Amino acid sequence: MSHTYPSELAIEPLAKPPNATVTVPGSKSITNRALVLAALTPMNVDCRLTGALRSEDTEVMVAALQQLGFAVEPYWDDRQPHILFSYQERATIPEKSADLFVANSGTTMRFLTAMVAAGQGRYRLDGVSRMRERPIQDLLDALNQLRGVRAYSEAGNGCPPVVIETQGICAGQTITVRGNVSSQFLSGLLMAAPHYADDNQPVIFKVEGPLVSEPYVEMTLAMMRQWEYEVEPVGVNAYRVHPSQGYHNPARYTIEPDASAASYFWAAAAITGGRITVRGLNRKSLQGDVRFVDVLEQLGCRVEECDAGITVHGKALRGVEVDMNDISDTVMTLGAVACFAEGPTTIRNVAHIRHKETDRISALATELRKLAAEVEERADGLTITPRPLTGVAVDTYNDHRMAMSLALVGLKVPGVVIRNPGCVAKTYPGFWQDLEALRAAKSEPGSS
Repeated sequence: MSHTYPSELAIEPLAKPPNATVTVPGSKSITNRALVLAALTPMNVDCRLTGALRSEDTEVMVAALQQLGFAVEPYWDDRQPHILFSYQERATIPEKSADLFVANSGTTMRFLTAMVAAGQGRYRLDGVSRMRERPIQDLLDALNQLRGVRAYSEAGNGCPPVVIETQGICAGQTITVRGNVSSQFLSGLLMAAPHYADDNQPVIFKVEGPLVSEPYVEMTLAMMRQWEYEVEPVGVNAYRVHPSQGYHNPARYTIEPDASAASYFWAAAAITGGRITVRGLNRKSLQGDVRFVDVLEQLGCRVEECDAGITVHGKALRGVEVDMNDISDTVMTLGAVACFAEGPTTIRNVAHIRHKETDRISALATELRKLAAEVEERADGLTITPRPLTGVAVDTYNDHRMAMSLALVGLKVPGVVIRNPGCVAKTYPGFWQDLEALRAAKSEPGSS
């Protein structure tokens, strides 16, 4: 990719509250789901994914699909960047063996682990050192309930590298899967399930225990229906998926802007008292993280929705208590905003984010304390009590969301330095340029 990054990046406070309209890149979550669905769906036309995100996470997904034999090609430098799937007659998984490297992309690891089980052969998936610490045993346990599949952790510790040995699968089964670590296990299974069948029988998935990040499962179901797959809920946290017969691979599928990326700019408005519009998003988005604006409303911001997108007006902020299980990718964003509120903010029910790119609860608590905020860490969340902040160099743990969230503090507090700013390339390579563009935005009328 064309972006270069220094080892450290100083964030200069904004001289005035911004009045800006921002365009963020395509959704990573939708892009990687669309890549899986486009790959798995037999097609009689070429399929073009427009607005697709170019980032480390999506590039490793494209590369892995190419290794698996799919005719997929990214056109990042086109006037309208897109990813093209060309028509080809093929088996569900063209290649019968592959050794796939997915870096630190959790969606790629989990979606492809479920996907290759629909093939015939032996497939190995590995990643960076942090990926080798991220649990995947719940997904392997679910796959091992399918006839003809052997799925295991190579090191025997329930983490990657993983190996899937599959002989082709008969459906007509009920599979249980735990959902308290990641909803991506269920999403991966749901998308692959129509291709597990060769006896015209559905697969039923039952979630054992609580399911975290439910909006991401709703996103998966909605996208499967857009591809005309037949999937339906059957009771509480149970889903029936029918074999792939009524599939429809659209000639063009448009990716929404990334709501998680948008959260940083909405938060910037909250922190600075400015006005920022993010184009192309509304409350009917497929992405649950658009609900972050509801949290900002609770803090005291004014939120407007119009044809252009969603606008946040920063106002005096007050602390809140909020269950962020459904929008857990925005926990760090709220952590930054909470530093500027009147009174404490409590974030709860997000224990599963300890298993992300880093232990996000511990990392956020550590770095906010460096900035002089008072933070109480708990097993499932934290409480942030504002104090006068001090600008310091903060660590990002090679976690893109830590870097982007902590940078927001620097919009108000002098002396904030982001270490390893290049980690944003995972999902938002151009973030620093877009953040810097706020500096040129005109002050909102009436702001002070």
